[in-house]
Amino acid sequence: MTFAAPKGTRDFYADECRRRNWLFGIWREAALGFGFEEYDGPVLETEALLTRKAGEEIVEQLYAFEDKGGRRVALRPEMTPTLARMIIAKGASLPKPIKWFSIPQCWRYERMQRGRGREHYQWNLDVIGVSGVQAECEVLACCVAALEAMGLTNEQVQIGYSSRRLLGELMQLAGISGDAVAPACLALDKRGKVSDEVLGEILGEAGLSEPQVKATLDIMQLGSPADARTKLGSSESPGLKEIEVLGELAGAYGIADWLTFDIGVVRGLAYYTGIVFECYDTKKKFRAIFGGGRYDNLLKNLGGEDVTAVGCGFGDMVIMEVLADAKLLPDFPRTLDVMVLPVSEAERAAAIEVASKLRAKGQTVDVALLDRKLKKALADAARAGAARVIIVGPDELSKNLVVERDMATGAERTLEIASL
Repeated sequence: MTFAAPKGTRDFYADECRRRNWLFGIWREAALGFGFEEYDGPVLETEALLTRKAGEEIVEQLYAFEDKGGRRVALRPEMTPTLARMIIAKGASLPKPIKWFSIPQCWRYERMQRGRGREHYQWNLDVIGVSGVQAECEVLACCVAALEAMGLTNEQVQIGYSSRRLLGELMQLAGISGDAVAPACLALDKRGKVSDEVLGEILGEAGLSEPQVKATLDIMQLGSPADARTKLGSSESPGLKEIEVLGELAGAYGIADWLTFDIGVVRGLAYYTGIVFECYDTKKKFRAIFGGGRYDNLLKNLGGEDVTAVGCGFGDMVIMEVLADAKLLPDFPRTLDVMVLPVSEAERAAAIEVASKLRAKGQTVDVALLDRKLKKALADAARAGAARVIIVGPDELSKNLVVERDMATGAERTLEIASL
């Protein structure tokens, strides 16, 4: 028997849980501050829901199996299918727009890499029922608020954005259309991870001709919306229009300095239809911190109403590496208001009553569970981060008194139990 966690998974000891709770607290506070409501769903979903939605490599990464009832199920690889299922189940009874967030644990069986395991936690933000670019800006501004709360600046991280709609328009001008667009986008999602030469080979394997490969790589060189407009010429471009509106609204949100136009931001998932975005550290030392975009057809394709949607997934693993590298992870010591120490087992019942009285007043209180000498018990209290210690001894207890020690100064005073 091995006592290591299964490959690709993590144990969270108490100090690591404190760190995780700090991150989750920032996510939750940012989401609530922007008016998002929290939801949750089961970690187990039907395999059909996940395979019907994905249509790409994520299907091969499913932890899928047959349950004891003979049903095909899988651990969720992401939260969007669950979100879609829950909204479809309620139908039109859910008032729009919907602004929901969650912090689910997700599972994917894939090759282990730095910043990516086989399970991770992910902050999800979704806006359902808003067709305008204000939905994307709302999600992006909420993410920026979280980054700022962590102590990061736009000099340390940047959010690259583009548009799948704009890319489709540019590809159409290059003679790439129809069934060739989706595999081309999936191939382009590997840009930056492989050389342009290898990327060209991947595009060729996706069915593009040599001129089409060259035209696609030329498109990847566009450095600004103005470059894209020049490339499009006089062509009407809904994709470019939404990019320009995004820039305008980003200024109003005060997040323009966090955003960089990058036509190469594609996102691998096939269901994205409009603006897409990814956040990276500016030195590109790590994987993407978060990413997302517009997925207007997902609910309709799953059998629900035709309603627009924008979403974002922000994982816990990479951001912790980024924060550690930037020396922005604070210390997370254990803290207690009070540790109650019975001098012997004879005072234990009284010590428990003292602790209960203090807890009823809203304080965090622990009771020493082991019968130790006072010096050792005080060392245990210091290690537990107790601000104060209350010592329950026989002489004081006979007079309904206890001794309180301030752990920072060592100062002691005698108090009546009734006055605690």
